[in-house]
Amino acid sequence: MDTNFSDDFLVKGKFSIAKTSTEYKGKLTKEEGEELLIQEKEKLRELQEKLYADGSQSLLVILQAMDAAGKDSLIEHVFGGVNPQGCNVTSFKAPSTKEYSHDFLWRHYLALPQKGMIGIFNRSHYESVLVCKVHPEYNLSEKTWNSVKDFDTQFWENRYESIRNFEKHLSQNGTTIVKIFLNVSKKEQKQRFLDRINEQEKNWKFSMGDLPERALFDEYMKAYETAINETSKEYAPWYVLPADDKWFARVAAIQIIIDTLEKMNLKYPQLSKEDRQDLQKAKEQLENE
Repeated sequence: MDTNFSDDFLVKGKFSIAKTSTEYKGKLTKEEGEELLIQEKEKLRELQEKLYADGSQSLLVILQAMDAAGKDSLIEHVFGGVNPQGCNVTSFKAPSTKEYSHDFLWRHYLALPQKGMIGIFNRSHYESVLVCKVHPEYNLSEKTWNSVKDFDTQFWENRYESIRNFEKHLSQNGTTIVKIFLNVSKKEQKQRFLDRINEQEKNWKFSMGDLPERALFDEYMKAYETAINETSKEYAPWYVLPADDKWFARVAAIQIIIDTLEKMNLKYPQLSKEDRQDLQKAKEQLENE
């Protein structure tokens, strides 16, 4: 691939959403992008098999975005060709009563990919500094806090620190982390909501609860900007992808994931001399049947 999306969309230094394009497509046409995605899916399948065979590392892909930004379809189109035995997708909804009875990271630990696997978080522990930042009253369900007044600057600094420590711990213990924010414009989100209403086969995707959250779009953007600036580290980088064109976001995402896997220095297991001798014996036995 001539372009380098891994470098183009990696957050470096101070990140500003206002200065970030949601509709950039580079020099690619949609047709070129869709053909490129098909080619890259085969490469991803091969790397996923190598990751599984290597068995010493895991990859965690974290997807965050506003409603209708294309997280579900990106998972489908990017990971549709990998072996399902080596890939797990976890979609995090509002925490259950049991989950609220633990710390905010607990349920995410339970969903982490084991070595040899790719884990995909559709939403993640970042909801605790995104939706819970916009709606601080949600934190009261943890039963640790007495009032919304408890959620001061220090509270949020502690949350970001917990996330950084969590991700650093994972990276030091064999899990490579890629965090992708699908940056969709408010205008494009509106159109996608209208499509869900106007096209009968998409009606099921629309929820009346989407509209009150849309009214808070600017507040969410501030929360994303702060979270990304606080937590984009070398051991757990953020990539911000233009998402007004779904096909482009998919091509950019798959290249970032492929580049990450290639940097993990994965190897197929090497057989010992004795194992190779056993293979030769097995071959001879089968051929002589």
